Amino acid sequence: MSTLIVYCHPYEKSFNHAILSMVKTNLNKQKQHFQIIDLYAEHFNPVYDKEELRLYHEGKTHDPLVTKYLTMLQNSSSIIFITPLWWNSIPGMLKGFIDKVMKEGAGLSHTVSSLGIHGELTNIKHTYVLTTSTSPKFYLQFFCGNAIKRVFINHTLKQLGMKRRHWRHWLHFGGITFAKLSKRQKYLNYIANYRFK
Repeated sequence: MSTLIVYCHPYEKSFNHAILSMVKTNLNKQKQHFQIIDLYAEHFNPVYDKEELRLYHEGKTHDPLVTKYLTMLQNSSSIIFITPLWWNSIPGMLKGFIDKVMKEGAGLSHTVSSLGIHGELTNIKHTYVLTTSTSPKFYLQFFCGNAIKRVFINHTLKQLGMKRRHWRHWLHFGGITFAKLSKRQKYLNYIANYRFK
């Protein structure tokens, strides 16, 4: 099994893209096999239409990328999300990825019972979330309800069965707009040497 990178940014000269490059360098250095889902480059449509919503309850889809992405998830042992935070949350593109790709049904991403949601993606043993934002991290944590950790990491990804979502696996670069080049480079060096297991 390999590591799956879910990358969510439309601009190739963004700092997020530099982070992606460093993650790839890191994994290559560790001789880890990986695959990349580049949501914007692959023109993933995050919007539900009527037919997609109808098929959802059958665990089906009419979007071939949804089938492809779910198969990649099922064949991965680790996952790394790389995304900006826009308006204090994940972008609509990444939210749409979660909405459309995570299909209900045995052997898919999760099952639902009267006791709640049971995650089926237990094959993913290590989960990492790499984010950037204009706001500093303390603002997200203490003034915005810490939604990335409390909702996305501790609940959404947990409900899907993804393991090892420890708070240390959320790596955030805040204050990106006014960050000096030296600070950006220091962070990239940190990512280049981070131990993704």
